[in-house]
Amino acid sequence: MRLSDRITGSFVAVLGVLATYGGSQLPPVPGQDVGPSAFPIVIGIGLVLCGAMIALGIGHSFEEEAEADLAAVEGPPQRAQPVDPPIHKLRALLPPGLLLFYVYAADRLGFVPTAAIMIFAASVAFGARLRVALSLAILAPVAIHLVFYKLLRVPLPPGLLPMPW
Repeated sequence: MRLSDRITGSFVAVLGVLATYGGSQLPPVPGQDVGPSAFPIVIGIGLVLCGAMIALGIGHSFEEEAEADLAAVEGPPQRAQPVDPPIHKLRALLPPGLLLFYVYAADRLGFVPTAAIMIFAASVAFGARLRVALSLAILAPVAIHLVFYKLLRVPLPPGLLPMPW
């Protein structure tokens, strides 16, 4: 089943309006310039803009040009047989599984080790090379912890590997 770009773009734009409205209803935090409403409002505005561009067909000509260029280089498209084994369909269950893992492991292990395991598992499962997955699993949790702790002032579980800040 295929939905038109107008329907999907309108849905995304309405979702953005709802996120913006919901974020604007959050109470401010005394003494802070940026409260809990900032993130939902920014995301909502982005969704409205992207949804409107999808619904209005902005950028659609770029896709047609790219497909025409690709067809000129490769020739007419041929039907390819699926090469993924049926077990790869289970990758769709990985994000909810990782969220459950975080809920149960974050208090015991701490944020940084839990996030490192989650990022490594997701990277490998979705096809990243081992070197990229390892470097991402080492650097990203520390950077995310720094953003949450210093900028957003949200404490994360220290666990086995507390951060020095």
